[in-house]
Amino acid sequence: MSERGALRARLELLAREVAKFGVVGAVGLVVNIVVSNLLWRYTDIPTVRAGLLATVVAILGNYIGFRYWTYRDRDKSGRTRELTLFLLFSAVGAVIETGVLYTATYGFGWNSPVQSNVFKILGIGIATLFRFWSYRTWVFKALPIEKAAPGESVPGTPPSDGGVPGAGAFLKQGRTEQVPRVEADSVWR
Repeated sequence: MSERGALRARLELLAREVAKFGVVGAVGLVVNIVVSNLLWRYTDIPTVRAGLLATVVAILGNYIGFRYWTYRDRDKSGRTRELTLFLLFSAVGAVIETGVLYTATYGFGWNSPVQSNVFKILGIGIATLFRFWSYRTWVFKALPIEKAAPGESVPGTPPSDGGVPGAGAFLKQGRTEQVPRVEADSVWR
């Protein structure tokens, strides 16, 4: 496989991972916003505390989606370690998310229902970038790539980073599953 083909394969795997992460995250976003709004409307819990409770509910649901769908093919040998790291990085994400809501609510006095929702979503967006990086890097670790005998290649494992500096290290964290290929010759015929 050429260097360009290897890079393309890794980018395809990364795109699939991002899409699955996004679907689970979208479900978590809906849960988070619905629970927040229910708490804000029907309880006397302060805005930021209610937002934090909603985040915790979404985090619990997201773990199930990430473990059993997005990262189902990742290493499952250290579940206690995985769950501990997931909760730790989720807590950091919750601090980021809640910090944005806290700053808007108490720092600027923006606490109408619409403003609370806008800053809740903004905080979720910022925290999501951190969570994606930390979950794929530390929590749901990729299985080791099989070693091939000298001169052989393992199917589905691109041999290089395509010459893009730093790309290999980031992209190698992705899946080890095979990507269906269409050969260039078949496209031109």
